[in-house]
Amino acid sequence: MIDVGGTLSVKDETLGPFQTKMKGSHHHVQHEDKCPVAVENPPAPPPTSKQHLIDHHPSSDDESANMVDREYTGTFEGPEKTLEVVFRRVSDEHVDSSPGEVSGSSLTTAASDSEAPVGLRRLPRADLDRICARARCTILSCVSNRYLDAYVLSESSLFVYPYMLVLKTCGTTTLLRCIGILIDIGRRLGLEIDWIGYSRKNFNFPGDQAFPHQSFHQELDYLYSHRSLCERLDGNGYTLGPVTGDHWFVFVADHTKRLSGELDTDRVLNIMMFDVHESVAELFYYDNYDTNRPEETKEEQTKRISREQTAACGIDALCPGAEIDSRAFEPCGYSMNAILFRSYSTIHITPESGSSYASFETNQKVGSYKSLISNVIRTFRPKRFVMTLMADEGGLKRVNENPLTDAAVDAKIVVPVTSCMGPGGTPVVGSPIPQGKSAPLVYKRSSTASIKVEGDCSCLMGNWVLEKPSTTSFNNTNQASSSWDWKSDVHPLRVGKVRGVSVS
Repeated sequence: MIDVGGTLSVKDETLGPFQTKMKGSHHHVQHEDKCPVAVENPPAPPPTSKQHLIDHHPSSDDESANMVDREYTGTFEGPEKTLEVVFRRVSDEHVDSSPGEVSGSSLTTAASDSEAPVGLRRLPRADLDRICARARCTILSCVSNRYLDAYVLSESSLFVYPYMLVLKTCGTTTLLRCIGILIDIGRRLGLEIDWIGYSRKNFNFPGDQAFPHQSFHQELDYLYSHRSLCERLDGNGYTLGPVTGDHWFVFVADHTKRLSGELDTDRVLNIMMFDVHESVAELFYYDNYDTNRPEETKEEQTKRISREQTAACGIDALCPGAEIDSRAFEPCGYSMNAILFRSYSTIHITPESGSSYASFETNQKVGSYKSLISNVIRTFRPKRFVMTLMADEGGLKRVNENPLTDAAVDAKIVVPVTSCMGPGGTPVVGSPIPQGKSAPLVYKRSSTASIKVEGDCSCLMGNWVLEKPSTTSFNNTNQASSSWDWKSDVHPLRVGKVRGVSVS
């Protein structure tokens, strides 16, 4: 079991060297198996001090605005970069545990009881467009309730609370470039940064990334060198997981003013799934649905196909009771936001064979993640997945069942799966499970890592790998598939086309 806040330890010495202990951190790394994956090449060590970066690397923010999209190569970088920024009123002394809501003043009442938007939710659309343009993405649609606004973007999602903003972007977006605008907008509203977190998995195609995301050290270099950022971003960067496989980069800067003995309870779970089963991936190709209805406008067609993809995959069942805003992309791809009271869930899918990927993230405050995780994995049936949890100390204590901290034998994810069906319920040729039969899929945890940073922020990550099914695992049958029949060629619909909307 992982003890967050422990010392660095390694169980499997065959995996090679791992990161060393960094300022303000406590590592505990556990490895149970090795899974060969594409690894982002480690960059050269950064300069020895942040002041060196500030003095010798001026911001290239304005110059990078003229970057152009790279030519499509048949693959897409699905794993998202995530930026979470929490603000506080300059005159307030305390921020409570409710996401994006300020306590100790009339602001809490205003955020929860008044119909009028407050804080960041007062921002006009033009300001939100400016933020997204810096990250090289655009807003496509929005749903709102009394607590937050959720925007589907051309490249993932944006969530706006009264005093918190969460921005997720995939592909070759330039997420960190929007921080300067966020700081300027915050000043205009009488706000300053209280907490900031940036995280991402190592890239599958690091050579496709643009400045400042060509390496984690370049990202840290950018944060420390930006003169309008360095005062509020006096944080640290960390690496979790095996550098020879899937690992997770995290940057945290915490300026929260807490009352003595106070424990926040926020937490965010993210599941990044790779090599999604081909029968699931096929559900997210636009032309697999009826596109010949003359009475429909293009917008009506997109909305209908978006709903059909949501239902065909069973995504709506993952977010019961939530308001769902989904978007199908041409020729392929899918994004969805769901909001329920103060919580959000978001799913993003890039189905290209060779780089198929699906992600699920939520900030729901549940006591056990096991059933939720099993339902998500059963929906997409990946070959492997990476799971991360970023939680305040109080939030982590309220999680009773957590595969990231369970013993290895209890951390296995077992999901029942019936024979694979395609769009419209048609059987999939080459399905690993015989028609009409079922078999459990068993995922073994191959490594875990945890770190406690900046006072009370706990970061946990783990890798899971699908165990090969046995020939006797199918119900009522002696027949088993001889192969998993995963496609390796680029889908012909995807060649020469770009997913979503791009901003140069």
